[in-house]
Amino acid sequence: MTLLIDPRRAILPVDGAGVLRPLGLNEARISPDGYWGAWQTVNSRAMIDHCDEWMQRVGWIGNLEAAAQGTLPDARRGREFTDSDVFKLVEAMSWEHGRMPTPAREQRIQELTAVIAAAQEDDGYINTQFGRPGQRPRYSDLEWGHELYSYGHLLQAAVARGRTAGHDELLSVATRVADHVCEVFGEGGIESVCGHPEIELGLMEFARMTGEEKYRRQAELFLERRGTGVLGHIEYGAEYFQDDIPIRDATVLRGHAVRALYLAAAAVDLAVDRDDRALLAAIERQWENTVRARTYITGGMGAHHQDEAFGADFELPSDRAYCETCAGVGAFMLSWRLLLATGEARYADMMERVLFNVVATSPAEDGRSFFYTNTLHQRTPGVPGEPGEQNHRAASSMRAPWFDVSCCPTNVARTFASLDAYVATAEADGVRVHLYTTCEISADLGGGRVADIRLRTDYPENGIVRIDVPASSGDPWNLMLRIPDWANGAEIDRGGSTDAVSPGWATVGGLGSEDESIELRLPMAPRFTFGDPRIDAARGAVAVERGPLVYCVESSDLPGEMHVDAVTVDTGVPLRADGLRVTATGRLTPLGDEPWPYGGPSSTDGSGVVEIPLTPYNSWGAKPSTMRVWMRTA
Repeated sequence: MTLLIDPRRAILPVDGAGVLRPLGLNEARISPDGYWGAWQTVNSRAMIDHCDEWMQRVGWIGNLEAAAQGTLPDARRGREFTDSDVFKLVEAMSWEHGRMPTPAREQRIQELTAVIAAAQEDDGYINTQFGRPGQRPRYSDLEWGHELYSYGHLLQAAVARGRTAGHDELLSVATRVADHVCEVFGEGGIESVCGHPEIELGLMEFARMTGEEKYRRQAELFLERRGTGVLGHIEYGAEYFQDDIPIRDATVLRGHAVRALYLAAAAVDLAVDRDDRALLAAIERQWENTVRARTYITGGMGAHHQDEAFGADFELPSDRAYCETCAGVGAFMLSWRLLLATGEARYADMMERVLFNVVATSPAEDGRSFFYTNTLHQRTPGVPGEPGEQNHRAASSMRAPWFDVSCCPTNVARTFASLDAYVATAEADGVRVHLYTTCEISADLGGGRVADIRLRTDYPENGIVRIDVPASSGDPWNLMLRIPDWANGAEIDRGGSTDAVSPGWATVGGLGSEDESIELRLPMAPRFTFGDPRIDAARGAVAVERGPLVYCVESSDLPGEMHVDAVTVDTGVPLRADGLRVTATGRLTPLGDEPWPYGGPSSTDGSGVVEIPLTPYNSWGAKPSTMRVWMRTA
């Protein structure tokens, strides 16, 4: 097989009607001294290895070894989808090795690839839960079995490896898997879909890398079948699987949040490759309605614990917010694809929001424990688990080192490892910068033109972004800078001349003829944010944001560690900021212990005016505390 791209090319090439071209890992490089570079360092030095160590400890990797040794099903450990987490681990390792190659990382990728290859059967099938004596038959449980879901993650791992190292054994394994899927589920085969969308994404990315149209066609078949009732009845209803309405007819994302987001992301890929403007418009409509009425202030999605699902419009409870970390990754992936397809800044705004306030909230500072879900209101202090203890699921109490359902840690790891490719994009006229972090960009614009820029910034601690542009040969080019939707009052200084710029895209034209320095100044004063009154948790309450960050109050920061429900904020007094620290003004009203919690107006007795320290939401939970994002107003 001949790959259509050179190693280290873009993470997500656009073959059809996309407006923007993503940059490859050889065109954009995040520096380790920036905000996201620091997270990439944690990922490289701790998070990826942590995931590897845990998968060895709990048996996820051992399941694949047992498949090769013929000791299944007795030797199998974990849930039916554990294979997929091994594949996501390899994807994270592959992107990280492409970013910062080391002999040790290469050796480990090859070791895991050998384990995966040994577990594959002659016809391409690979799964440790089905198909052997003592196990259920292959594809006998498409609703819950996750066989095709796991294939999708294997294909994405092979894409990461192919784009960073070229053709190797993992790509051969993935090719056999993709051919097997086309044979079994193609025209005249099993006319159904997987209960958890993901194979569609994997096939689309694999088709783009290899140039094999049959893989794209198979993804198209899966998308066409979904919503036609091909899966069995379950207690959560067909919308849980997005099998209730054809994807072109749906008006909003519904059902299981991660499933819905992965499916929509694959549909955008197909729409771009087919130049199917009707399909793209359908997903844009679903994104708009979901952001309008089914998304938390953090960018989190999913209001229900029971089925990990979206709620009805404006059903966004704070204390029961599910907001799974994987749904944050899915929202990032979907918004990225819509950004590439349309060039509209609002999608990059959502990428930034969910990246700062969901994806970066999940891991602890050391990269060795995680939130699975991301509540906006913690009523009781979390209870730390025993060191080395595996969490049985997802309660947002304290970050846990590992979970029975271990999808989130590897999702965070693969996102951070590939983050360089999301910073900026190229087009015929120049470069657009979407995410602000210290980095270097050298984008090939075609025709011998190369756009070189260096960004230096302490964002989000402050809003100053310095951009150095060296002189280059060829025709001049433009630099388009994203002005976030909250950044009213932003300015651009070019050569001592300052211009006000509005949210959206700000263009600095005619670059490259000489060395230049440009400074973008984003207003970073903290601000009060009020919610739509149809959101019960936001009625009579206020949240605080500063730049891209959502803030919260924790009991560990209050006098006597008073419960956060005692806080009342005075929105008539301006917020104060000192770097990332923000302080509000308000009162603390002691919470009573009445025998009946209903009656007349509550007492306003309490402390006098006090300062209320607020912390970035993405750093909450370092120690047991109560917490809330939406605070009562005076």
